[in-house]
Amino acid sequence: MAKKDQTAIINMACGDCKRRNYTTTKNRQKTQDRLSLRKYCPWCRKHTEHKETK
Repeated sequence: MAKKDQTAIINMACGDCKRRNYTTTKNRQKTQDRLSLRKYCPWCRKHTEHKETK
């Protein structure tokens, strides 16, 4: 039997306008807490903090 894949696709939402702009993957077994990255938001037209959403 093969092990279940621990990699999950997650959505990233802008901290200012709350729009979901990006998708990325993460290993849920190694990274338990929510991911937070500084990315460019085309609606805000600046770099903002993007956080993992449900």
